Amino acid sequence: MNSHYRIWFNGKIREFDDCKVHVQSHALHYGSSVFEGIRAYKTAQGTAFFRLDDHLKRLFYSASIYRIPIRYSHEELRQACFDTVRDAGLESAYVRPLVMRGNCGLGVIPRDSDTVEVAIMVDSWGAYLGEDGLKNGIRACVTSWQRVAPNTIPSGVKAGGNYLSSQLIGYEARDRGYDEGIALGHDGLLSEGVGENLFLIKDGRILTPPASASILGGITRDTVFSLVAGLGMEVVEQTLSREQLYGADEAFFTGTAVEVTPVRQVDHITIGEGGCGPVTRRIQTAFFGLFNGVTEDTHNWLAYL
Repeated sequence: MNSHYRIWFNGKIREFDDCKVHVQSHALHYGSSVFEGIRAYKTAQGTAFFRLDDHLKRLFYSASIYRIPIRYSHEELRQACFDTVRDAGLESAYVRPLVMRGNCGLGVIPRDSDTVEVAIMVDSWGAYLGEDGLKNGIRACVTSWQRVAPNTIPSGVKAGGNYLSSQLIGYEARDRGYDEGIALGHDGLLSEGVGENLFLIKDGRILTPPASASILGGITRDTVFSLVAGLGMEVVEQTLSREQLYGADEAFFTGTAVEVTPVRQVDHITIGEGGCGPVTRRIQTAFFGLFNGVTEDTHNWLAYL
């Protein structure tokens, strides 16, 4: 994060260097943090947060699963997101709310439920996998690391500890010269990327692994479901094999960071014609159209600063 921007930390906006936690913080030792990634876009009507309330709802849900109390209300954190972006003077921004257990003892089970730190950080952040990747597609590989099995830890929770798995998947992909990694589930079927949901297109059908495939049910993923319906198509949730990925006509990732990014190659196998396929391009256009005025915001997804 850029040190030029101040941070909302435990109730007020503070200087970057003043936002500190103790080395004994529970989250540092045990990964007991939950977070969100939210984008605010520059539009003709001003800066607009994309699905801000949905992100905050998931933040509270994630915290509840791990029994982390948040002493601020949904409305207070919503206003804090507005205040922090406004303070930074950004027309478009990436916003990172973080809730973490602080210095509440070294036991695995925290003895103090009141020591919880809450921060909201902002930065300017372009295309996560690069502008060329957004336009022409990225290269990915299926890694040897699998996603967690059901009934181990909840994959539908956006918790800090879950992303240790993502790091292993991402490191292996980059070590092998790829832009991003794709993980299989415990059953050997397709799950998701490092921090992205995966979609395939085959014979005009848009397919994606189901929520039960050890994925985080992404908010951008859900957005694509609605946008596709508006284009007269449908997304089918079904289990998918590695072979089906290789044989797809098109593939793309979705997520707050990657937005809608084509996948042009997997494991040295070109997907379809390579590049960004026609269906993916239509979905991309509809998505970014929410911010440039091409797509009508019929779902009230935009919250203006």
